[in-house]
Amino acid sequence: MSIQNLASYDPFADVGDDPAPEDIVEEKKKTSQANSYVHIRIQQRNGRKTLTTLQGLPKEYDQKKLLKAFKKEFACNGTIVDDEELGQVIQLQGDQRQKISMFLIEEGIPKQDVKVHGF
Repeated sequence: MSIQNLASYDPFADVGDDPAPEDIVEEKKKTSQANSYVHIRIQQRNGRKTLTTLQGLPKEYDQKKLLKAFKKEFACNGTIVDDEELGQVIQLQGDQRQKISMFLIEEGIPKQDVKVHGF
């Protein structure tokens, strides 16, 4: 007597269809392109003070020049912080989320690639 319910079977597995190495490289490119969002977040400091962070900028934009333009345009202070997981992150004082998103859209970043997070 055998119990067939305990046998493992994957109904979604494709039999005999191993992806070629070229297909794996193309899938990695698609996922890296899908994760190419620019994230704008807000963090609460103490009391009424907030911090706006910007991460995921494309490599062709110079972050130091952008930071200088942000500080001049929005009349706030800011800095660039190196993070191990996220790379370089721009931090600005205050709630600058909408201003940053409008600035980036005017500079040529598509609107669907700019994600604004926060309360």
